[in-house]
Amino acid sequence: MAEKISMPKLGESVTEGTISSWLVSVGDKVNKYDPIAEVMTDKVNAEVPSSFTGVVKELVAQEGETIEVGQLMCYIETEETVESTNAQKAPAEHDSQANVSEKNAADPDKSMKKRYSPAVLRLAQENDIDLDAVDGTGRGGRITRKDIEKIIASGQIPQTDVVSPTASEKEVASAPDNTKGAAESKQTTQAGDIEIPVTGVRKAIAQNMVRSKQEIPHAWMTVEVDVTDLVKYRNKIKHDFKQKEGFGLTFFAFFVKAVAQALKEYPQLNSTWAGDKIIQRKDINLSIAVASDQALYVPVIKAADDKSIKGIAKEIYELAMKARSGKLTADDMQGGTFTVNNTGSFGSIHSMGVINHPQAAILQVESIVKRPMIINDMFAARDMVNLSLSLDHRILDGLVSGNFLARVKEILENINEEKTTVY
Repeated sequence: MAEKISMPKLGESVTEGTISSWLVSVGDKVNKYDPIAEVMTDKVNAEVPSSFTGVVKELVAQEGETIEVGQLMCYIETEETVESTNAQKAPAEHDSQANVSEKNAADPDKSMKKRYSPAVLRLAQENDIDLDAVDGTGRGGRITRKDIEKIIASGQIPQTDVVSPTASEKEVASAPDNTKGAAESKQTTQAGDIEIPVTGVRKAIAQNMVRSKQEIPHAWMTVEVDVTDLVKYRNKIKHDFKQKEGFGLTFFAFFVKAVAQALKEYPQLNSTWAGDKIIQRKDINLSIAVASDQALYVPVIKAADDKSIKGIAKEIYELAMKARSGKLTADDMQGGTFTVNNTGSFGSIHSMGVINHPQAAILQVESIVKRPMIINDMFAARDMVNLSLSLDHRILDGLVSGNFLARVKEILENINEEKTTVY
């Protein structure tokens, strides 16, 4: 019999996924737990395993298609059925496969040629490469990053042809005002422009951000923090720390630890909105934003309040490496109760984050900059950082949010060599 495989739930609050690529074709033999497809969501890239041993009978969902959790992906003909029909189908299947092979040799599949990854698009744009002139070696003629890197290394860059306007294009350009809308629609894509389909992770991120802004009444607060002593302490021990531990001690680890400590004292911020109730979470699981070449992911540091600064630094490092190599799992992305975003890594000094729905708040840690401050009625150069809090005004008010920020500020301003250990 033919068994159904449906889109699995790949994370908390995940309602849909996009088939980024099938790893099998119709007629392929698969074993139970073999990966059959790569799926992208707003939280994670994951492989979907087969629930059965058998032969792929039909791929219902197409590559690039976004389907809801529980919706049918494909049919697998289980092993018992396959064995009972193999003898009858063998001659016909042999002829069919021969015909398919002949067809493929005569007409190579180019169905994936124009599906470019963000990394391919970026490299092509930076090196003025006309992607239409590139033959992809990936599945379905898809252009891979290695294809582009090979072209760059060869020095033989295909250039975009300059296209002269046709008579009809000239007529559109001079069209009267009452046809302006139609003309703009026809000329959305000009010669040399690149269309980037909004699919997969980017589509899921967009939908989540729209939902957050539509449903959550955002409010914002910012405090400035003097982290001069923290900077001195971290800079003093960072080289020995990396030699000993094998990974770097970032400023961000200190901020994450301070937030986790303050959330224990102000648990209202460690909450989620649930329609007719507010759920105040016991576990402090901090979501952190990590960027890769293709997208932004928000993996989770579980039980951050129980971890040392060293433990948090190690987890930040490991999650970042997994995100950049595409190895984040669904478990890495689940259970976040509060988000800390390291916007300072981009040089930002003030920003207003969009809350990670359904959490109650997100804290932006901005860039540490030296500024002249007045200490004991005298100017002094101090290392200062802004902390910008976005809060859900349905759950939180200014009083508790202000007290939380003040506590984070107090913790950070008291981190120094005498009082603090990273272990």
